Amino acid sequence: MAQSGLDDVGAQDKRDDLAARALGLCGGRGWRIAAAESLTGGLLADAFVRIPGASQVFLGSAVTYDIAAKASILDVDSRLLREHGAVHPEVARQMAVGTARLYRTRDEYRGRVVGLSTTGVAGPGPDGDKPVGLVYIGLCIPDRHVRGGYMVESHELRLSGTREEIREATVGRVLGRLVALLAGDARREDASR
Repeated sequence: MAQSGLDDVGAQDKRDDLAARALGLCGGRGWRIAAAESLTGGLLADAFVRIPGASQVFLGSAVTYDIAAKASILDVDSRLLREHGAVHPEVARQMAVGTARLYRTRDEYRGRVVGLSTTGVAGPGPDGDKPVGLVYIGLCIPDRHVRGGYMVESHELRLSGTREEIREATVGRVLGRLVALLAGDARREDASR
């Protein structure tokens, strides 16, 4: 039992470190971060707001747990949602883009909001034909070299564990992917100088 508690503390420390790095990398570029969360239900937002000074970079999170909210708030294609459900890679992509647009609340944020998204099945049982642990994360990153000004991607995750472990692991994977993208971009910028 004690080992599990230590594992939880270690995982939380890692998420805190990743969130702090993401906030620093985005803040250094004058970017802001926003999220759209389904299965994580606010845990991704919590990962950021746990970090002192997060309000300088983190704008907020829309918890769009309901499938209709994904369409009405984030402008996810309702036909896509009807045909494939909420647990789909394109839904994660559209959620990330939708949150970047939703939180572009000031002119100076235009083209400067990182949109993150989570959608999936945390359990305890499957969701129709979607198994427990099937998760999609989406990232929408400002990129002046890409048509439309954003690089958008989604990733499929196959996670295991309890409902809470799947939700927490999802947050860790989103933060890890965001930091990897931002750090890789920073390395490319440094190399071109």
